[in-house]
Amino acid sequence: MNLRALHHVAIIVSDYEKSKHFYVDLLGFKILRENYRKHRSDYKLDLKFGDSELEIFCIPNSPARVTQPEACGLRHLAFAVDCIEDVILELNEKGIETEPVRIDEFTGKKMTFFRDPDGLPLELHE
Repeated sequence: MNLRALHHVAIIVSDYEKSKHFYVDLLGFKILRENYRKHRSDYKLDLKFGDSELEIFCIPNSPARVTQPEACGLRHLAFAVDCIEDVILELNEKGIETEPVRIDEFTGKKMTFFRDPDGLPLELHE
């Protein structure tokens, strides 16, 4: 089996415009495709960051996460950064709160978390 890389991650959001603003305007992801699927009454937004993609779906009446972050399923998304302090400063300047920096007990690298508009945990990992 030749699995080369993770192509994309898909998430479901509760507010399309709020999430689009967060990921595109605040985090700087690039829009690849933006579609409203009338037959499903939902939105699908394909975003690019680095060599990866994020699919955002906004589906009417989707249930909220059961717990955070310990429900079965996606726990968090992690983004590799060169200098965690620089990224934290940039996020904070945009009004995005971050947790205190801590050291990953297994890698010895710096890490921290912040949340998207639906509370999905997002990690920065240096």
